[in-house]
Amino acid sequence: MKRRYIEIMDTTLRDGEQTSGVSFSASEKLALAQLLLTEVKVDRVEIASARVSAGELEAVQQITRWAASVGLLEKIEVLTFVDGNASLDWMQAAGARVMNLLTKGSLNHLTHQLKKTPDEHFAEIKQVISEAGKVGVQANVYLEDWSNGMRNSPDYVFQFLDFLQTQPIRRVLLPDTLGILTPSESYTFVLQLVSRYPGLHFDFHAHNDYDLSIANVMEAIRAGAHGIHLTVNGLGERAGNAPLASAIAVLRDFMPDIRTGVVEKSLYTVSKIVETFSGLRIPDNKPVVGDNVFTQTAGIHADGDKKNNLYFNALLPERFGRKRSYALGKMSGKANIDNNLRELGIQLSEDDLKKVTQRVIELGDQKEAVTREDLPYIIADVLNTNAVTSCVEVLNYVLTHSKDLKPSATLRVRIADEQFEENAQGDGQYDAFMNALKKVYSKKKLTLPILTDYAVRIPTGGRTDALCETIITWKYNNREFKTRGLDSDQTVSAIKATQKMLNTLD
Repeated sequence: MKRRYIEIMDTTLRDGEQTSGVSFSASEKLALAQLLLTEVKVDRVEIASARVSAGELEAVQQITRWAASVGLLEKIEVLTFVDGNASLDWMQAAGARVMNLLTKGSLNHLTHQLKKTPDEHFAEIKQVISEAGKVGVQANVYLEDWSNGMRNSPDYVFQFLDFLQTQPIRRVLLPDTLGILTPSESYTFVLQLVSRYPGLHFDFHAHNDYDLSIANVMEAIRAGAHGIHLTVNGLGERAGNAPLASAIAVLRDFMPDIRTGVVEKSLYTVSKIVETFSGLRIPDNKPVVGDNVFTQTAGIHADGDKKNNLYFNALLPERFGRKRSYALGKMSGKANIDNNLRELGIQLSEDDLKKVTQRVIELGDQKEAVTREDLPYIIADVLNTNAVTSCVEVLNYVLTHSKDLKPSATLRVRIADEQFEENAQGDGQYDAFMNALKKVYSKKKLTLPILTDYAVRIPTGGRTDALCETIITWKYNNREFKTRGLDSDQTVSAIKATQKMLNTLD
């Protein structure tokens, strides 16, 4: 089967930059243009609007200089306006050679914004295209508000296209400017144009106001559109544009007669770079590129994956340079834990695996998630705890810390069959806890070990809710030993390590 090739034009640097609060620097634009063309391998990039600012001019100049040096200048496009020679002069100063001319694709826009007749508008467009040809600039034409034009003034759209097919243009760009099309309309409208104007190349440009952008892209291509416009992470004005990663995945999996030049393995990388440059965080559940989209949470799913990949689909993470993971928390089963342990190269007995699983579930009730990096600490904590008989138990405690007041602690402790309650102040919450504990032990005429070292470790990643392991070194009767405590709160983990110490004393 011969597969139809669809051009991919990325407009992250132009339409994507119209996202509220997003502004790329010249160096960021250059880096993204290079990445999109040489690694992601989109066919074209729209990088700016003409006459916006001096900074935008500098950015376009940097990109066009690079593109010319590597033979990619014809893949660099700039949005221009019907403004005589003003945009064209800016294009020449920027070194760009392909303009995407913004025109009026609905009679409503033409009448109320420009207050001109179709013939007047067409004449001005013809003049711009003619002048562009004289200086070697290729022209594509945007029909702004084309979707409303097809709904409410189709005769005007046909009149416009009758005119455009007489002009030396390369592509007609069909934007759903306000994101109002349904999938059925996208198919019907594009099919009408492709059938009526077989000599014209049509690009479809979706917006996501009703969360229909990917469905509309599919239907436009099914109707015969020759190219589509996308943005990384779906950046764009209002609800954004059709997202690049989702569109490419959908085309590959559901439209086998279609092919593109995009390299799927590059999509996650460019997504994370745009996330950093834009300052807009990718939602964890965003298809293809979100942090959680290849993570199984329920234990039954992890178990099914071990049994003939029962919960896999065609959207495999390896396609995008990613890996499947198994969440750890209150919904974890042994299969989740075992999958993560195997990634760390750790094997446990069935009995120990049950103990670790129970501890993960308990921690999941206290915090959102436990990470794979937490597991070695949990294992050490659980296996060590289970080896100790608790003759001493910290039943309850209250720790306080206030500005300009010394921290204090009140605690209740069980030693064998007796209970004691004491309070004390200290130089910190843990110091106050230890001072109160010393009072209890002095009542029993017992001596506590000397604390000789106190170390805190957390897994890599910088998360504020990471599990914290406190390792305390004690000296008692000329013997030195260590105890460990594990919790998401540093002071609590130290108290747990201390309770273990109390139960190791002879």
